[in-house]
Amino acid sequence: MDTNRTIFHVDAAIVDLDGTLVDTLGDFDVALNAMLRELGLPAVPAQAIEHMVGRGSEHLIHSVLAHVGGPPGLYEAAWSSYQQQYLSINGEHSRVYAGATEGLERLRERGLRLACLTNKPGNFARPLLERKGLTRYFDVVFGGDAFERKKPDPLPLTKTCEALGTTPERTLMVGDSSNDARAARAARCPVVLVTYGYNHGEPIRAVDADGFVDSIDELGGWLAA
Repeated sequence: MDTNRTIFHVDAAIVDLDGTLVDTLGDFDVALNAMLRELGLPAVPAQAIEHMVGRGSEHLIHSVLAHVGGPPGLYEAAWSSYQQQYLSINGEHSRVYAGATEGLERLRERGLRLACLTNKPGNFARPLLERKGLTRYFDVVFGGDAFERKKPDPLPLTKTCEALGTTPERTLMVGDSSNDARAARAARCPVVLVTYGYNHGEPIRAVDADGFVDSIDELGGWLAA
């Protein structure tokens, strides 16, 4: 954890899902490779998948098809297969990061309103949160299909702040990638990034953010009493 950290005066927090709360790489690996087998295409390694995650399922499917040399015309069939494969195993091969549950608990104890905002489709995100016992911490949950645009566009953050009844300046964004940080900067939310997760293969500490934590459980030390 950073020792020279900013102290935030906030009323709410918006928390990302994949790579921030839950390590879902195993789910992506199983579902995507089942999709590729169904389409008669070669497998994609988990290391490559990790660098593609975070920009929404549509981008993920296009990226995987390009990686294995699949024609773009297969996208619709790939998307249909992927939805079936992912929903059939959603949460089976994923784990909640150490300190995530405890961190959410502490934020709630501090009186913060919480939202989960992810680029993952809502019909994937909500069952995953439920399966991992995290739903109860959130006032609202928004997937990548909830708004006209996805992170890194600021629109999902500003809309989520409206749903929470708070202002961006008083709402902390917690994520794992440059997508989260760019969206927060454009929306005028303070932003803290976790040092693990998926940042498209790029060093997380090179991202413009207000701070970095090794666990969500450390966030309490960044908040004003």
